[in-house]
Amino acid sequence: MEEMWLRFVRNLLGRFDGPLHFRIVVQPLMAVIFGIYSGIKDAKAGRPAYLWVVILHTDHRKELLREAWKHVGRIFVFAITIDLGYQIYVHRAFYPGEALVVAFVLAIIPYFIVRGPANRIARLFRKHTPVVHPAAHKKTGAG
Repeated sequence: MEEMWLRFVRNLLGRFDGPLHFRIVVQPLMAVIFGIYSGIKDAKAGRPAYLWVVILHTDHRKELLREAWKHVGRIFVFAITIDLGYQIYVHRAFYPGEALVVAFVLAIIPYFIVRGPANRIARLFRKHTPVVHPAAHKKTGAG
């Protein structure tokens, strides 16, 4: 088990300077762009910061996560695909757990980190838009 963890950490660190290392910048950048886009749409619809709504309003969590997956799912799949290519090229093997971790870190985390602040910043530049309760999320047709 310890050997597996050591390989896992060594392989993850090797991604920063090995072949295809450009994806360490490109994939989070894509996720950030989608997060900003979604945050601006949230602000226009008058919705509150996304991550807080997901955390605090459990009754709408499933719908909200499904909507986020529409935006970030392609980037996540792309990250796994590129990591698959990297692993086969460098290690001559595929480690699905590593690919999931890398895809999560490069695609999902940046999206969720940026979406809420993008919403707040966009609201600063708009005329006063009242914040709508999460239950109205579906009713606005935005997303």
